[in-house]
Amino acid sequence: MTGIAIVGRGAMGTRHARALASLGRAADIRYVVARSPGPPLEAAPTALVIDDFNRVLRDDAVDVVAICTPTGTHRQLAVQALRAGKNVLLEKPIALTMADAREIAQEAHRAEGIVMVAHVVRFFEGYRLVRRDVAAGLLGEVLSARATRLSSAPDWADWLRNDAESGGMLVDFGIHDCDQVNLLLGRPLEVSAVQAVPGGPVESTIRYEGGRVGQVLSFSGLAPQVPFRSSIEIVGSHGVARYEFVAASHDRAEVSRYSLSTGDTAVSLDLAPEDPYATQYEYFLQCVATHAQPVECTTPEAIDALQVALAATRSRDSRRPVRVESHTSN
Repeated sequence: MTGIAIVGRGAMGTRHARALASLGRAADIRYVVARSPGPPLEAAPTALVIDDFNRVLRDDAVDVVAICTPTGTHRQLAVQALRAGKNVLLEKPIALTMADAREIAQEAHRAEGIVMVAHVVRFFEGYRLVRRDVAAGLLGEVLSARATRLSSAPDWADWLRNDAESGGMLVDFGIHDCDQVNLLLGRPLEVSAVQAVPGGPVESTIRYEGGRVGQVLSFSGLAPQVPFRSSIEIVGSHGVARYEFVAASHDRAEVSRYSLSTGDTAVSLDLAPEDPYATQYEYFLQCVATHAQPVECTTPEAIDALQVALAATRSRDSRRPVRVESHTSN
């Protein structure tokens, strides 16, 4: 049996608890670490809610620590957990700075435990289908990718509205799409980001090795009644693949649709509702059980995504292209 501690009892910590409960693992959650002790989470009724992280580190029955706290705390908490011999599921982004991200990677390299950065978009079935068909060569040579991510302003945590704690919209929110486009296009070289209206959408153009181009549209200022949505479209020499997701609203069902169009194939699939957080946990816990390093979400790839998101932020602020200095995953 795997003992689990969730650090953070906000919206993300609650979501992690629900995902584990959906897998029948609620009883494995031994602790929820919060700023102050309190009543248990509904999805983790037997877990102790405590304010002492060191108690978790000392408990040999805890094998997994899920870190669901503000991004600026990630380095300290992840390093402590790894040094205590724990396996770590670390919410994205990996960190606020490249220096902190690299310190986590260095500690992970030395540690006995496994660390995985929770880029949950990788576990959406539609995004997985896009990557599967690209890897199978169905689109031929991949030429460009365009990703969008649109939501209302985050109202579930004050720290998300503070760029000093969250890294800002591109680091906390747009990083999902930086990660996806990196996976599909390869080595990023330069980022140009434009925000025509203060507080408005940001359009990031990423140049990749080999002449490929990625575009990422990020906006977290939709009206509250407009449902969250995201999409990705890949253009290749043999065809086009597209995935679109629109969250359910009070009067409309969830939309999750994948399509592929090539000279030989025309596919359109409406995908069933899913819980990618549960899928992510299934994968991570299997890695822990077999002591296998995750290949779905590697630490170097999480650092690459952060590097592109940080470059986009600097480009937006300076109104100039920003070079991506290095590429850690190759």
